[in-house]
Amino acid sequence: MIPKQKIALSLSNLFLIGGAAFLLLLLWQLKGLIIILMIAVVISSTLSPLVKSVEDSGIPRWFSVIFVYLMLLLLLTGIGLLLGPTIITQLQRLLEKFPVYIETLSKQIQLFMTDKSFTEPEIINFINQQFNLQSIISWTFKSSQQLLIGVSGLTRGIVGGVLNVFLAILLSGYMLSGSQKLINGIVSLFPTPWNYKLKDQVIPVSQRMGGYIQGRLLVSFILGLAVSLGLKFLGIGEFALGLGTIAGITNLIPFFGPVLGSIPALIVAVAQGGWLFLWVLLLFLIIQNLETYVLDPLLVGSSVNVPPLYQLLAVLSGVQLLGILGALILPPWVAGAGVLLKNLYLIPKLEAEKENS
Repeated sequence: MIPKQKIALSLSNLFLIGGAAFLLLLLWQLKGLIIILMIAVVISSTLSPLVKSVEDSGIPRWFSVIFVYLMLLLLLTGIGLLLGPTIITQLQRLLEKFPVYIETLSKQIQLFMTDKSFTEPEIINFINQQFNLQSIISWTFKSSQQLLIGVSGLTRGIVGGVLNVFLAILLSGYMLSGSQKLINGIVSLFPTPWNYKLKDQVIPVSQRMGGYIQGRLLVSFILGLAVSLGLKFLGIGEFALGLGTIAGITNLIPFFGPVLGSIPALIVAVAQGGWLFLWVLLLFLIIQNLETYVLDPLLVGSSVNVPPLYQLLAVLSGVQLLGILGALILPPWVAGAGVLLKNLYLIPKLEAEKENS
């Protein structure tokens, strides 16, 4: 007969369980603030090298932070004033002509079916039932609208408002200006020797997180510029800058962004007819291969050093948590966690195994 095992719960264990449950509940209630802090950490990690370079010239730390933020504000304002009106005009014109392009695409598909002798009533009815273009288009627009509404509803109370974005930027400035005191205060909460170990990992983690965002932004800028120039050369100058902007922004999203960014340009190319679709498709294939095999390994891959599967899971989790913004924010945190895992667990584990052997 198997003896019964008794589980003894001491008063201290009950307090620990209750404290852990209370902490989880508190974190859940403060999830909005935690997400803002996560964004602020990513921003501060991205701007840290710029602040450090200004500080090295002899300028006080706090003034270096203000100077960097002002320069970035002026740069973004200048780009917005210079290119913003053209981009907005092209995107508005594209939205106005998009229904016409869809109708033209539908007619071209019907002509293709006729040219291929798909004129039998049974075949046409079958194709119309299985591949009803109008239904597909209606479903696509309805799904996109629901997705945007869902993302907007999810992020409105977290990162969608101007106030929360301002708070994230403000917190990142505070983190940059008082980084040393802040780091010392946080690591002091941990017992020795973990406080020293964690303090040594701050710079590697920050470099890994900031390097990811810097590389992602640079790659997206290069891709958006290349798409704009390529489309203008191919004869779609009417929408070249707007379509290049779409491609650059969507490219910030790993894995799925490049495909999403190519769809509007391909629809415009199909509607205009001729060989333009193939040339535009070839343009995107060349640019995407250049990004995948040259730019990403040089500018992003070396800074992330995370297996593609984990990056994909980070992107999907980020979309579920924060919408489109989460796909950009969560991967650098995964990269930073990879640094901690490697330096605090894997390397000591390998060293201990070598000593034992």
